[in-house]
Amino acid sequence: MPAVYPFRAVEFNQGSGDVSSLIAPPYDVLDASQKQAMLDADPNNIVGIDLPHVPAKELGPKAVYEAAGESYRSMLESGVLRQRETPAMFAYRQSFEFEGESYQRCGMAATVETVPFGDRDGGGILAHEQTFGGPKEDRKALMEATACQTSPIFGLHPDEDGEATKIVREIMDSRDPDVTAKISDGVLQEVWAIEDDATITKYQNALKGEDIFVADGHHRYNTALNYLESLGSVDADHPARRTMMVLVSMNDPGLAIGPTHRVLGGMADYSIDALQQASAGLLNIEPIDNDPQTFLAQMDVLAEREKTNVFGIYDYDTGLCFGAWPAINDPLEDKFPDQSEAWRGLDVAIIQHLIVDEICSPELNNGEPVKWAFPHSIDEVLAIGRGDETGSSIAGGGKAQVAIIVRPTPLEAVRDISRAGELMPQKSTFFYPKLATGLWLNPLK
Repeated sequence: MPAVYPFRAVEFNQGSGDVSSLIAPPYDVLDASQKQAMLDADPNNIVGIDLPHVPAKELGPKAVYEAAGESYRSMLESGVLRQRETPAMFAYRQSFEFEGESYQRCGMAATVETVPFGDRDGGGILAHEQTFGGPKEDRKALMEATACQTSPIFGLHPDEDGEATKIVREIMDSRDPDVTAKISDGVLQEVWAIEDDATITKYQNALKGEDIFVADGHHRYNTALNYLESLGSVDADHPARRTMMVLVSMNDPGLAIGPTHRVLGGMADYSIDALQQASAGLLNIEPIDNDPQTFLAQMDVLAEREKTNVFGIYDYDTGLCFGAWPAINDPLEDKFPDQSEAWRGLDVAIIQHLIVDEICSPELNNGEPVKWAFPHSIDEVLAIGRGDETGSSIAGGGKAQVAIIVRPTPLEAVRDISRAGELMPQKSTFFYPKLATGLWLNPLK
């Protein structure tokens, strides 16, 4: 693993007490109305700095990033934000409900040596998803304006003997948290600051030699690399040589992975009948109960029967529900012979390269790109169909026409594909919940 360090975090409320009104969900899950509601409740909420432009999928006007930088510096000068005198790591617990069960996910906030993606001696930083230019331009402009990392990257590490998660949970059992918060997602956030050298060294030793798999924050880590490169030659101890992360053990019992469904729209010649006709020989499609809330249960039954990848299909026009699976084994083998079998067997790869690239785009949209949205729940799938605010490209590119329902990508697939040096399609994983923004900021000066 790249070297892991304590850092002099910038914090609200001097790193103590309840900060519920001051922190926020991450920038990429918020829309303009949610941002405004948090600022109305407290004008010092971190969202005013972290989300200068909505949506954050593209670069905004220069003035909005300059305003974010001015706001950050003003909060430092007034004492609303304050930098710690002593470097620390931070044990971080999120307590939440997910699919009817209670979880507590525990990790450690620290800074990690900023090194390029890929294998390296002693452990590397491994990506598993593709990134896109617009979000990186937005995050780079914000980083330049603030000279600060405003939100942590979510990293996973193998921790096969469970030593790291044991250390973290022992800290939490030893005393009350220093900081607590509960924000709009209903997740309880708790933080324990750790300054003593013995505990920090013990944690660092537990991570030696391990890879870090980026679970969430690929665009932000790419931005950290780009920012460091833009500085040219800097000292070995320059703050930009370290990146703020929350590190969670793959052995932590609180890890929960949810699905990221696909909603497609803007197709000139789409109908459910046209989709079925165009899928002949590529995709088997059969009707199932017309209850979207039972999709996942019905897909489990189909998967047990067919022993292959299974998807749900929801037609917005008719409300009809279907189950679907590839008509041949390993349907991406001819197109991607150099990719691993694990990659070719990903649900999200088959959706992108078989259903979208071979069926929807050429047969139902005159070869033009299809509009996408990426909801995480069936309720969100249905909300997109009603035209509710989603922040998706479909909102500006035509109505939602069909949803492809998927099951969660297994953690083992993330590990295997990252280690193979391969990248999954965008939005392949959804580690629930997201990390909060505003518990710590990492200054780069």
